Parts: sequence; C-alpha cells; structure tokens
Amino acid sequence: MNLLLNILWIILGGLLVCLEYIVGSVLLMITIIGIPFGLQSLKLALLALCPFGQRVVSTPSDGGCLSVLMNILWIFCGGIWIALTHLAFGVLLCITVIGIPFGMQHFKLAGLALTPFGKTVSAA
Repeated sequence: MNLLLNILWIILGGLLVCLEYIVGSVLLMITIIGIPFGLQSLKLALLALCPFGQRVVSTPSDGGCLSVLMNILWIFCGGIWIALTHLAFGVLLCITVIGIPFGMQHFKLAGLALTPFGKTVSAA
C-alpha cells in the first residue's frame, strides 16, 4: 500500500517538492556557513520524495544546545515559510476524503520543516 501511495505522491507533486528542496539545498551549500542547513534540506528532500512508510524520530541527545540554536536560526531563515506552506497544502488536501492521506504527509513534512535539527527519518 505504501508503494502505491508513494507513486501517487510522486505523480501528484511530490517530485516537484523534492526538486525544490534539492535546489534549495545546493544553493545553501554554496557557502560554508550554509552547509548544515543544506544537509537538513536534503533530509527534507528525501522525505518529500517518498513520505509513506517513513516516520520522523526526535533524537535530542545528538545535538543538544547546538541543535536548538540551529533550529532557531532555521526558523527565522525560512523554516517558518516552508512549514506554513506544508500546513496550507495539508489543510487543502484534507478537505476531501481521498486527499486525507496526502494531507497527513504534508503535516508530517511541516513538523520536520519547522525544526529539522535533532530529528532523523526512519522506516516505519
């Protein structure tokens, strides 16, 4: 079932979202300061490509205070806009019964887009 939903996700816009994250990641990685943010953007791109069957797990022991600081910087440098976009798409997709699974994936992506540092993506 996850395979079918992932194929539908890719056809209905998931590939476009993934490509946007990859382009953003490459642009962030041009500078040395942007490399950590580019790596987090790649994490978002991989999840945006095939979100079904994946889950986001918090790992607070990995970064500690540094991940909190990086999340604050991420939020102010564009993470809030990415999260709001995913929330808007999630609400629009949840209007119909058929779009509810896709809307839920946008909500999952919104949570990760808001604070990506200190979180990992793993198979469900």
